[in-house]
Amino acid sequence: MTMEESSVPFLSSAEAAVESAARKTKIKPLSLLPLVALIFYDVSGGPFGTEDAVSAGGPLLAILGFLLLPIIWSVPEALITAELATTFPENSGYVAWVTAAFGPFWGFQEGFWSWVSGVTDNSLYPVMFLSYLDALVPGLRTGWQRTILLVVVSLALSYLNYRGLHIVGHTAVFMTGFIILPFLVLMCLALPHIKPGNWGVVDWKALQWGDFLNVMFWNLNYWDSVSTLAGEVPNPAKTFPKALFGAVVLVTTTYALPLIVGLGVSTDIADWKLGYFASLAKQVGGHWLSWWMVAAAAVSQIGQFEAEMSSDSFQLLGMAERGFLPKALGRRSKHDTPTIGIILSSLGVLSLSTFNFLQIVELLNIVYCLAELMEFAAFIYLRFKVPGLYRPYRVPLPNWAVTLMLLPAGALLCVILALPIARGDWQMMAWTGGTIVVGLLLYPFLQLARQKEWFEFVGETPHDFQTNLYASLPVVSGSDLNTRPVINGAPVMTADELHVGQAQEPLVAAPPPAAADPDQADEI
Repeated sequence: MTMEESSVPFLSSAEAAVESAARKTKIKPLSLLPLVALIFYDVSGGPFGTEDAVSAGGPLLAILGFLLLPIIWSVPEALITAELATTFPENSGYVAWVTAAFGPFWGFQEGFWSWVSGVTDNSLYPVMFLSYLDALVPGLRTGWQRTILLVVVSLALSYLNYRGLHIVGHTAVFMTGFIILPFLVLMCLALPHIKPGNWGVVDWKALQWGDFLNVMFWNLNYWDSVSTLAGEVPNPAKTFPKALFGAVVLVTTTYALPLIVGLGVSTDIADWKLGYFASLAKQVGGHWLSWWMVAAAAVSQIGQFEAEMSSDSFQLLGMAERGFLPKALGRRSKHDTPTIGIILSSLGVLSLSTFNFLQIVELLNIVYCLAELMEFAAFIYLRFKVPGLYRPYRVPLPNWAVTLMLLPAGALLCVILALPIARGDWQMMAWTGGTIVVGLLLYPFLQLARQKEWFEFVGETPHDFQTNLYASLPVVSGSDLNTRPVINGAPVMTADELHVGQAQEPLVAAPPPAAADPDQADEI
């Protein structure tokens, strides 16, 4: 996510708008290949983290999962991201979608849930790096060494983010190549040792469905993160669908092929834990390949940590610039980074460092599911209620068909949300309920703080953001006025319809005149 590069189009502060515009002129637009690489980093970052799907579900289900789940989950999420990101080409992404559909209260909930999920996700990457390093330097998974190293690594990476280290453009292309290359070497060296019979192994009695579904889902989520890059992509109507399609193929391939080859060599489920690809590389190619795999894991985890930290901290900055949060969260350091946003996100990462990999995955998934259900609802609502909104890219299906397309994905989200209830996991239920309650209470508290002037906010309110969001969007010329966005009680009009050449104000139809009193109503 690159909210730091946002043009922030709806600021009421002229100074902030000018400053943001100055930053915008320095940004090189994202072309197709760098965009594919950035999506790959948001969603995957390589096969690291797929190992626990094998230990939880066995070889057969793990292989089938990474071949079939992209069709059920990744493709539908990528398609609605393509439509909504091109319809709302601004860097607040999913917050804008939900705000446009249901208003600023639910837009705030979407932003809050996404931030909590993102911070929780970011706490995974130091844990994953230590797990891979442990394959070569045993003793890093437990004890005081683990705690100290996790804190040191997290603080060091947060500081790098504060200094302005971000994963963008062609850097992401290079890093993606560096991550994939050792797996290509591993697969070539392992081919002579593959036993195809290994792929059909499954122990139905030993299945851990909850862990299996959570690991699979985590490895294939966050396709919507690319929406926050919408403002940086020229011709998004063509570039976004191509980039998302390419990324789906790349992610699926980089998950499935190393897993298929690796399981053809070793099916001992007890060995398939986080970090096992480094051990497999040592078995197949020797120490040199194992160290290369650890180096690739380090590049992947560092890159994903920095990308997620930027996303989380700049999301807070972007919400502050749009009036959702106090102005202080929108202040930038001398390195042009959001200091308070990084501090808050770092504290969240550190607070979760005592949890293990599977616990963190479940914590982030359950909050992410809430945000995704909200995005699905916003997509369906806008399709049915505002069909006159101009969509540069439109999923080539009628409304009833896209609704059916989202049903399996929506069912998966509901299943993951229901897992803690089915297992009687009170910790997860408390985490979910607490997150919902905090979000529901925080928005009205912040609006009260604005009214009482307890904190300083930018001049624009969240309701202003919703109005300006619709005012900036084109509509389909000649479409039914009842199918268009409404501003100040009137539908948005096109310039041709109003016979205006260069309009400087939002193009809306004049609302019907109000009667002076009830007796005059019949005369108007």
